Amino acid sequence: MADKNERSGVQVITRAAAILRSLKGTQSGMSLGQIADRVDLPRSTVQRITSALAEEGFVVTDAKGGGLRLGPKLSALAGATQYNIVEHCRLLLTELTQKTGETTDLAVMRGIGMVFLDQVPGTHRLTTVSHVGEVFPLTTTANGKACLAALPDQEAMKLAANEWERCGVSADPAAFKSELTAIRTTGLAYDIDEHSSGVSAIGFTFKDWGGDLHAISIPVPSSRFQRQKELIEAALLETSASIQDTFV
Repeated sequence: MADKNERSGVQVITRAAAILRSLKGTQSGMSLGQIADRVDLPRSTVQRITSALAEEGFVVTDAKGGGLRLGPKLSALAGATQYNIVEHCRLLLTELTQKTGETTDLAVMRGIGMVFLDQVPGTHRLTTVSHVGEVFPLTTTANGKACLAALPDQEAMKLAANEWERCGVSADPAAFKSELTAIRTTGLAYDIDEHSSGVSAIGFTFKDWGGDLHAISIPVPSSRFQRQKELIEAALLETSASIQDTFV
């Protein structure tokens, strides 16, 4: 009986892992039927497993379409992978801080948000501080916008619309779509007092070896943003060119 229960438990874990992997490739959500087809399991089995995953915060329901997608809490399970990324990017973050004097952040796109991974504090007396594991929105942050711009328009705008609906925000989709187009052109995304009053930021995105979207950004107190803007832009573009070569 014990061996049978053990085999059953392992099978559930294997199936749950397959379901999570199937959701990794989509940011816009999948229905139970779509997941069942992809992992070749009965719909009832998928429903039972995804319900348990949802209780743990590993999957979330798409607010607009009703499908399922990966939840931000999965970042806790990605610790070993993120460790490599953090270690790899720490020198780049440090160099950016040395060049600009400003705080530099590293985040990864997970499900419906940006999960904060690492930070090198700036040298100014007035700096911005975040905490590892903190989840940031996509549409009002430089790192979130940068990652959305790396997605196809339809997928990016669906994620944006879901966030606006979830947060009760009235937004201009056409203007936001134009902003994403501009980000793709320049390679840089901006947050001007959008996420936090008194704080502005510039950032860029890159994909790691596994294809996950990450972003490096520099948040700055808005009181000195304009005089630091050109310096930060130049430093980020230089780092972006360097890091893109690394992950080719």
